[in-house]
Amino acid sequence: MGDRSYDLSRREARELRTELTNALEAEHEFVRTRGTHRPDDTYVVTRRGVASSGHRKVFDDFETLSRRFRDLPDTFTAKDIDWPGVSGRRRHLCCWHFLEHPEFPCQLATRQPLTVTKTTE
Repeated sequence: MGDRSYDLSRREARELRTELTNALEAEHEFVRTRGTHRPDDTYVVTRRGVASSGHRKVFDDFETLSRRFRDLPDTFTAKDIDWPGVSGRRRHLCCWHFLEHPEFPCQLATRQPLTVTKTTE
């Protein structure tokens, strides 16, 4: 940080550290899914309430998931999510996470088959 001098008390420094940690390790819980920003910058999508690895997908970062969402067609199903390491349950998991997370402008078109339609932001 160079030769800058900061006038923070220990209490202020601890509060700042807590706020930074919370920002870096944010966890967003929804009805069906959970998204977790890890300290190493990876983003993990999990099925809420289930601990098995079959119900989890780790992305390099949140931007990677956002880019993949943008690359999907305007209306898509779980079958359209044809990414390395994502099959079966994880495809549906990603669809539900897109539907639940406020950063992804989309809505449920049909449940059977699970179909998502992008909306304008």
